[in-house]
Amino acid sequence: MSETFFPSVIEMRGTDIGSLRDASLTVAGDVNWSVRPGEFWVVAGQQQSGKSDLLMNAAGLVAPVRGSCRIFGCETGSFGEAQLAERLRVGFVFAGGKLFNHLTVAENVALPLRYQKNLTAAEAAEAVGALLELMELAPFAGSTPVNLAVNWRQRTALARALALQPELLLLDNPLAGLGVRHRQWLRQFLDRLWRGHEWFDGRPLTLVVATEDLRPWQDARRKFALLHEKKFVPLGSWAEIENMDHAAIRELMTEAAGKG
Repeated sequence: MSETFFPSVIEMRGTDIGSLRDASLTVAGDVNWSVRPGEFWVVAGQQQSGKSDLLMNAAGLVAPVRGSCRIFGCETGSFGEAQLAERLRVGFVFAGGKLFNHLTVAENVALPLRYQKNLTAAEAAEAVGALLELMELAPFAGSTPVNLAVNWRQRTALARALALQPELLLLDNPLAGLGVRHRQWLRQFLDRLWRGHEWFDGRPLTLVVATEDLRPWQDARRKFALLHEKKFVPLGSWAEIENMDHAAIRELMTEAAGKG
């Protein structure tokens, strides 16, 4: 009997992750990780543990130092124009948003549509307007990010990542600096994306979140992993990690872990 094959969204095998800050350093070695369609992964680690570097590799934005990294079955080390379609299936929200302060909120969100779809500002306006309404950003459409609180800058960064309606969404420390109401809104919104949001015609997204604080992501249906001392360790479910006697995990489940 032949086995049914379900291709991974992300597949790392024997992968060494290099540091974006220092190319001579490896922040994680021999990573073996599979992310299946429709999963929601939370990758936890302290500051400077390499979470951003791991996500950049997982998104295909940089190539691994060694080993294999595939996105939708495509090897990222050979990404080029021929693989553009695969790359556009991935949305990425950088830590801090990394918005363009000389552009308005609406112009930042429109960038992927204008650059990748060659749309004019007028052609992109309808889609951008609907997305801003969805994320409660319409009142700030004409504002520049530098004049917004971090809560709204983070939503703008997420809106930009969603503009091309990706199938895989990666977010680097998305709750950092957010107020209580905005943290709750973002978690609930990401859950709606994961389950199938009307913006995506009910199509569920695959999500990967990097965090310094595990507590806000408690959910029996999510999968968790730890990045610690240059090792990537899949942990399993929330029920499993709650019972683990691991100092690094305990630190990431304390109030102080999310600060600094």
